[in-house]
Amino acid sequence: MQLNVSGHHVEITDSLRDYVGVKIEKIARHFDIMSDVQCILTVEKLRHKAEATASVNGGTIYCDHTEEDMYAAIDGLVNKLERRVRKYKEKLVDHHARDNQKSRYA
Repeated sequence: MQLNVSGHHVEITDSLRDYVGVKIEKIARHFDIMSDVQCILTVEKLRHKAEATASVNGGTIYCDHTEEDMYAAIDGLVNKLERRVRKYKEKLVDHHARDNQKSRYA
C-alpha cells in the first residue's frame, strides 16, 4: 500500500507522518482492497482538518474530519475511513448466492 501525507498551512513532522502511517496501516492490514491512500492535513485558525482519499478496487473513498487537535482529527478520520471501507467491502460480497441456496433447500 502506498501512503502519501501532505500538509496545507502546516509542516508535516516525522511524528505526524508516523502517526498517520501507523493508523492507516491498521486499516490496510484488515482490508487488502486498499492500494493507495493520500492524506492531507490542514490548519485553518483553530480548526485542524484531516482528509483522506483511498483508492480501492473499482473506485475511491473520500473522508474528512475536523477537530481542535490534529491527532484527534486523524483519529476521527481513521474511524470514518474504516467504516466506509468496511461498508464498501460488504457491498462487494454477493449475498444473493447465499439466499438462492437457502430457498433451494427449504
